[in-house]
Amino acid sequence: MVNFEKICFAQIDYLESWEIQKKRVAQIVAGEAGNLLLMVEHPPVYTLGRSGKQSEILQRDIPVVNSDRGGRVTYHGPGQMVAYVVCDLRPNPRAVRAHVDKLEKTVINTLQGLGIKGVVERENPGVWVDGAKIAALGVRISRGVAYHGISLNRNPDMNHFSGIIPCGLQGRSVTSLWELGVDISRHQLEERFESAFKDIFAVAGFTKN
Repeated sequence: MVNFEKICFAQIDYLESWEIQKKRVAQIVAGEAGNLLLMVEHPPVYTLGRSGKQSEILQRDIPVVNSDRGGRVTYHGPGQMVAYVVCDLRPNPRAVRAHVDKLEKTVINTLQGLGIKGVVERENPGVWVDGAKIAALGVRISRGVAYHGISLNRNPDMNHFSGIIPCGLQGRSVTSLWELGVDISRHQLEERFESAFKDIFAVAGFTKN
């Protein structure tokens, strides 16, 4: 069993949340702090992961951030639940794949509780529903500590996804809980996600900032 501190923001700039994560990575490595679950929403932003290409951004009317996370291009914005997981994976060098699996399983269990069947595609990280992506995933490992995480589409402006080739996958669609007929508040969704997270990550308890 492990402990996580939980911090929530009603809305926070992507760059600010990134700095919080990098600071926590350094604190974990130094033995000054523990694991962190950071729950946020962002103002509209496109983020380009380490495998992304500028050509995957089709419109420039929304800010673009070059991120150090894995993956390609994605959109973040209001109506989307973002969960960043800063987690000490040391000393197990094989823990990276397990960490990604846990993130995906947490989303799948969250969806299952809402009557939706989510699946994973091993070659395309994230969670899919009937061939459409509902949750994007990207992580980075620094000095044995994982950060970044997942974004789950609750009820974002889906038009903003048309400004990119999501995750670099031409011809693949994106969906949301709202489009699947689930009307759920942000607070309700976060509660369901946190419950699933606690089970999958074997969390002994959350401490709140």
